Amino acid sequence: MWPEYTVLTVVGIVAVIAIELFVVRSGIFRKLAYWLAMAICLSFQILVDGWLTKLSDPIVLYNPDEMLGIRFPWDIPIEDFGFGFAMLTTVIMVWQALKNRRTQRREPQEHVAE
Repeated sequence: MWPEYTVLTVVGIVAVIAIELFVVRSGIFRKLAYWLAMAICLSFQILVDGWLTKLSDPIVLYNPDEMLGIRFPWDIPIEDFGFGFAMLTTVIMVWQALKNRRTQRREPQEHVAE
């Protein structure tokens, strides 16, 4: 049987990428701002997640049967990074899509006024 946390993380990553590329099409993967935001969030995720999951005195416990068991860096389960990617990408994707929609609504009104 496949580890549940690993499977759900992979499903989340694939689903979010597919939704962005084929449904929402906000264009975030082509924006430097997206990748910079991901790098900033990743750096803080490493600090916080490393503290929460340290094996010497964990605050958050994981069932080892539900994950791959790969922990890097420090004691962070590798699945946490995939989950973080999916969660942050979803938020940024929706935010950018709403911004794009608002911009498209304004454009026709601006042309009429000219």
